[in-house]
This record gives sequence, C-alpha cells and structure tokens, in this order.
Amino acid sequence: MAKMDFSVINDTTAKSFNEQKNLIKRVFKGNTVLCPVCNQALEMKLPVKGQQDSVSGICCKKGCTDIELDMELVL
Repeated sequence: MAKMDFSVINDTTAKSFNEQKNLIKRVFKGNTVLCPVCNQALEMKLPVKGQQDSVSGICCKKGCTDIELDMELVL
C-alpha cells in the first residue's frame, strides 16, 4: 500500500492558520486591519452580558472575513 503525501495540504493549512493567527493578534493590539477581500476595516465582536448565544469574533461589515472566536465574558 502506497503512502499518501499530505505535505501540500499540511503546508497550505499551516500557512492559512498562521495568517489568521497574525491577523487576530494585530486586531487585538488595536491596529486597524483591513479585510483582504473588500478592504473594509475589521471589527471585533465581544461577548455580551446576559446573552448566552452572542457570537464573538472578528469580521468585516460585508462578511467576507468572519472568524468566530471562543471567548467568555470576564467581569
């Protein structure tokens, strides 16, 4: 049985992961980061007190970039 070569998929996935991680870091630092598709500023959504199902993450107004983050409200 021949071994399958997943190196291309692994490299692409790792590159994408690192790009998203760096984008998230820049947004969290307070830098203005533009959506790579529509060039609008990305916004950070934070958990809302009293709303269990509020979605938190980073997105642009058009929805081209939409990164959901698992965050908890800290008081």
